[in-house]
Amino acid sequence: MENMVTMFEKLKSTYQGKRVFLTGHTGFKGAWMTALLNMLGAEVKGFALAPEYEGCIYSLLEKELNVDSIIADIRDKQRLTNEVLSFQPDYIFHLAAQPLVRRSYAIPAETFEVNVIGTANVLEALIHLNKRCTVVVITTDKVYENKEKNLLYNEADVLGGYDPYSASKACTELVVNSFRNSFFNVATYSDHHKALASARAGNVIGGGDFSENRIIPDIVRALTAQEVITVRNPSSVRPWQHVLEPISGYLLLGALLNEDPVKYGKAYNFGPQPQDHLTVKELVERAISAWGKGEWKDNSDINQPHEGQLLQLDISLAGQELQWLPKLDSKQAIAWTIDWYKKSLPEKVTFTFEQIKSYLNL
Repeated sequence: MENMVTMFEKLKSTYQGKRVFLTGHTGFKGAWMTALLNMLGAEVKGFALAPEYEGCIYSLLEKELNVDSIIADIRDKQRLTNEVLSFQPDYIFHLAAQPLVRRSYAIPAETFEVNVIGTANVLEALIHLNKRCTVVVITTDKVYENKEKNLLYNEADVLGGYDPYSASKACTELVVNSFRNSFFNVATYSDHHKALASARAGNVIGGGDFSENRIIPDIVRALTAQEVITVRNPSSVRPWQHVLEPISGYLLLGALLNEDPVKYGKAYNFGPQPQDHLTVKELVERAISAWGKGEWKDNSDINQPHEGQLLQLDISLAGQELQWLPKLDSKQAIAWTIDWYKKSLPEKVTFTFEQIKSYLNL
């Protein structure tokens, strides 16, 4: 496998001076990705809603980021199309989404509108773009029909989704496949010059996430307030990974997809090694250890909305074809995350870029 210095050089040679259209740039992963793209020398145009949470990573980094930020809704098809066509991107990374499982129970129709129709709007804009463009659509590990068994789901497994969020993301994958077959078929690439792939990432953790009903933000809020952490699903197993892991994977996939649209025009899983699939209890206890103190209690409720108890990803395809593997184990990923939150406010901005540099030099 290429070492990360070589990968960084490859990414920089790919994205330096290139135009990258990034939806969801104000979100947790989107802000980290914008920062990394800045370091690679890309020209970035972002399209997203305003940041939802005070003190989130984008709000902290905004003054340091070089991005043409468009605050708008991806359901506004005409605005989105106009911004894509005026920018003439070389690459599009589509991250904008309603990303929360529990929120999807409260706003199911809106979740489908944002995640499914929003994706269709991005890809329809691509039809009208009269130039070569490479596109990666970000979905989730939850696109699979989860059988709640000790299985590692691979890219060929059946799509599904119990809750509205998971189902909407499975639908998103169908939208991607439909556009790839109908408008951007690899067999006619020489006619349309559009390369399209999707990326399915596991549960992402890292500094600057303040979303509701996500375990790391919930842990940090409780620890900061010196309160007991309440945990609703301590036995649930998830493929936890630091935010820099999938982001590096997305960019590597985009680089390779640009080189060979036929070979890489498909879906890829990005997640941790199998031994790093942790229960929520294990994650909480390691976070408390990294923080230095704290307690937790089981707050399970049999009447709470359904969430999958066991979910594990097979990342062998990304390893074999993209030469991508995670660089941080679960202990390191949790430590890096907690270290970010422990920093004082002025330090958080500098520390974000330090973590990116450290990751690229692993």
